[in-house]
Amino acid sequence: MKYLVRDKMLAIGDDYWIEDENGRYAFLVDGKALRLRDTLELKDPDGRILITLREKMFSFRDTMTLERDDRQLAVIRRKRLSLLRNHYRVTLVEGTALDVSGRPLEREFKVEYDGELLALVSRQWYRLRETYAVDVVREDADAALLIAVAVCVIRMTEKERDGERDEREEENRVVRAGA
Repeated sequence: MKYLVRDKMLAIGDDYWIEDENGRYAFLVDGKALRLRDTLELKDPDGRILITLREKMFSFRDTMTLERDDRQLAVIRRKRLSLLRNHYRVTLVEGTALDVSGRPLEREFKVEYDGELLALVSRQWYRLRETYAVDVVREDADAALLIAVAVCVIRMTEKERDGERDEREEENRVVRAGA
């Protein structure tokens, strides 16, 4: 099943709806303002919290956790030694690991388990800015989990890009001040 994500488009704060392929609201991404760390909730159309996405504080590298029913479900980290593309590892609490690879900034990546495709994230089907699809390939897959993974990976990648941009601006400011 494909899910259409229009993140940050005409959204108040960090809230946005995710629709199924039939145009019905399937999930709400609800951003929580005024928190010390980045926190989002993935809710069903009735407002029930399915998964909470949290930035992990005081971690060596960018990390987000996924929680279900106030218990940790998974941890998402960027693999630092990936040469070709952005690569993330999703470690579920039972020890299972999912691999995420591709180009998250362009909304083009895949989620795999042991070489088997679980979900494909792509904007190739859509021309609208900030619109992409999460195609959950396996019918028995946890769609909420895979959508939460996609949201986290994109958010982490954007934060990293913004941090690098801030570092470059600071370096340029120092160089100009010294000249």
